[in-house]
Amino acid sequence: MDRSQERKQAIAAAVEDIRRIEASEGINRDTLDKIRARLVTLASRTDLFSVEDYPPPDGKGDRKSCLYRISEDADHRFALYANSSLGGYGTPAHNHTTWAVITGVTGAELNRFYDRTENGGVSEKGSFVVKAGTGVAFMPDDVHSIHIDAPLLNFHMYGVGLEQLHSREFYKPDENRWQVFPAHSDIREARDV
Repeated sequence: MDRSQERKQAIAAAVEDIRRIEASEGINRDTLDKIRARLVTLASRTDLFSVEDYPPPDGKGDRKSCLYRISEDADHRFALYANSSLGGYGTPAHNHTTWAVITGVTGAELNRFYDRTENGGVSEKGSFVVKAGTGVAFMPDDVHSIHIDAPLLNFHMYGVGLEQLHSREFYKPDENRWQVFPAHSDIREARDV
């Protein structure tokens, strides 16, 4: 079997396991931990997942990071992306409106976690660096931000594909308000890579 076929089989097996976890147990913190563990196992296959397979942007424009769709069901559920970044990239505090799991393949991604405050803002309550062998998991209303200083490749999986998430919010600290997070404009189709 060639490497591309082996990668497709590994992705399909992981996604099937994750579907089973959600179907049998629903979504809660414990099941998200199981989903995270299964994605960590997939991410450990660095023989199948590399920046050569999922290159970051070329660095000529403003874009420092891009997403490759490597799996998504026909109903837009169980969407798995490879995030490839040059570094120098981050997001504001935001929610997902669906469950989400991030696991490391190579490099490091700082995740900061927040609570919403009574005055409409956010208060940082902790952080975690996602790298090979680790990951983080979020319930739909959990709030986090990501900060990437150097090149990386990691997995982001969502209960529903990003283009379907029309009410995600991000926090604008300079205006002390929440705003709808626009859909990603640079998701590259890679289900056949």
